[in-house]
Amino acid sequence: MTAIRHTAPLAFQIHDNQLMIGGFSAERLAARVGQTPFYAYDRDLITARIAQLRAALPSAIQLHYAIKANPMPAVVQHLAQLIDGFDVASGGELKTVLDTPMSPLNISFAGPAKNKTELTQAIAAGIVINLESERELRIVTEIGAALCIQPRVAVRVNPNFELKSSGMKMSGGAKQFGIDAERVPFVLTEMRALNLEFVGFHIFSGSQNLRAEAISEAQEQTLALAVRLAQNAPAPLRSLNLGGGFGIPYFPGEQPLDLTAVGERLAELLPAAQRELPDAEFVIELGRFLVGEAGVYLCRVIERKWSRGQLFLVTDGGLHQHLAASGNFGQVIRKNYPVVVANRIHAANESELASVVGPLCTPLDLLADKMPLGHAQEGDLIAVLQSGAYGLSASPTAFLGHPTAIEVLVN
Repeated sequence: MTAIRHTAPLAFQIHDNQLMIGGFSAERLAARVGQTPFYAYDRDLITARIAQLRAALPSAIQLHYAIKANPMPAVVQHLAQLIDGFDVASGGELKTVLDTPMSPLNISFAGPAKNKTELTQAIAAGIVINLESERELRIVTEIGAALCIQPRVAVRVNPNFELKSSGMKMSGGAKQFGIDAERVPFVLTEMRALNLEFVGFHIFSGSQNLRAEAISEAQEQTLALAVRLAQNAPAPLRSLNLGGGFGIPYFPGEQPLDLTAVGERLAELLPAAQRELPDAEFVIELGRFLVGEAGVYLCRVIERKWSRGQLFLVTDGGLHQHLAASGNFGQVIRKNYPVVVANRIHAANESELASVVGPLCTPLDLLADKMPLGHAQEGDLIAVLQSGAYGLSASPTAFLGHPTAIEVLVN
């Protein structure tokens, strides 16, 4: 049995020329699911990623999962046994995590434009609300008074620095996220007179970063900023969410994040911060890094079609179910995800190029562009790797009325 390596120590195995997912061959898993397309998430690979993080990061670091990366209930339930907390971004996500064994004390709610209903749900549940604006501060105070509950709150800070080289920059400059750092001392002073339980700060700088030095630099700046802002806090800091930003490689030439380097530098930085903030727990919040590499999207070839010298593999899957792989979810210049013929990994001649397209009436419905997949035949399974995060829930599933893909957690 060999393996497809993508980020050590994680690997999907290959056996009898088929991709293995959670102990099942691609064809057997498709038979078990009963239809294509579908997403499959490997339970053991998720568990291995958590173990990898625990080994690399200082023991004092708490791991939280941002469930927007993959809100499938079975995945969230599995993670609830392995991590220390959840971060949600909507009332719907809140319902999902409240169905797990995770204590509400370890659940937080971030995101702009939280509505009054969502805030009421969050206060009643007893979770931490990361305040994104002074409007939210006012509304949360009013709801707490109406319910006779003291809301648990943290301040989400928009720092004046960014996570360099990140796929999405969430801080620095003008942003819809959080309260500008220079305004935070005034908000903290105002909070002293309000009936709120102040918990700490949430400082999230960016996402999808593969450079250890950039992540470490942002963490150093985050710790320093939190120490400064804590001087105006209405109570001792009990939680500091450092954000995350840990990326996974998707495209040719990308190298995995050096997690050891991140952990070693954080171990150097943490003691000074612990002295300054002796009551605080330090949290790293990750989404994609926990689940992204553990997921595969599988669809079936309906037709091999030639058009003016170019081979197309027309499948029953497409951008309506996997928008990110089509290049229409954050890519500036479209690049191919890693894609394989799942039931025919190797062939005598793998040099023939083919493009994988879906059933939608748009040229944007492209899952792989001129990749060495020409050995695929009608009826074969195409697997898009690195599909465990921002897949089905980040796609326009209602587009053209095709059925929604199934999701399964395997093994």
